[in-house]
Amino acid sequence: MPDRPPLTRRAASEFLAAIALVFCVGGAVAADASGSASLGLPGHAAVSGLAIMALIYATGHLSGAHINPAVTVAFTLTRHFPRREATTYIGAQLAGAATAGGILRAIWPDAPGNLGANAINVQVSSALATETVLSALLMFVIIAVATDTRASGAAAAIAIGGTVTLNILVGGAVSGASMNPARSFGPALASGAWDDFWIWIAGPLAGCALGAAAYQFIRAETPKEATAT
Repeated sequence: MPDRPPLTRRAASEFLAAIALVFCVGGAVAADASGSASLGLPGHAAVSGLAIMALIYATGHLSGAHINPAVTVAFTLTRHFPRREATTYIGAQLAGAATAGGILRAIWPDAPGNLGANAINVQVSSALATETVLSALLMFVIIAVATDTRASGAAAAIAIGGTVTLNILVGGAVSGASMNPARSFGPALASGAWDDFWIWIAGPLAGCALGAAAYQFIRAETPKEATAT
């Protein structure tokens, strides 16, 4: 992408997109917990999927719309993203998530619940396996529509948003189906809900790496090393 913005502007795009995602997801949970809404799991799945879809359309042409440290790591490992820029992207994503967590706490200072922080309803091993598998499926779709010219680029946002929605419907009641360390980090920081937090780091990182590697294998192409600007 030769005309892409400089790194600072792309990082700012990731920062703002992370704020929007975490605010939407955490806001929906807070509204449910306060009794002002009754979304349930299907509603939360729709909120997350629609937020991702909108943000990809809005920022995909600017930063690539990773909005997820695990996605950035997977793109880097498969040489679709410059290694020297990965830390900047991840820092921007986490900073955006933390900012959104602070905004959520300011809006709902007395809201019951955890503002969207994840919790598990099964054994730790089962929750970790769920996050890993769901993240692998998500990354498999992301890398297909984002890097393979044979895939339909115009429908990338719909495909990725739809996968997020599907995954939450499948695994939301098991592990929260975060698939995104930043999306987990913001609400956890705002609510102090750190129980088993490592699951939402290890699962998405491992799953996204596996999903990206799986698509690279069946694609049977070796991409050139991405270069920084």
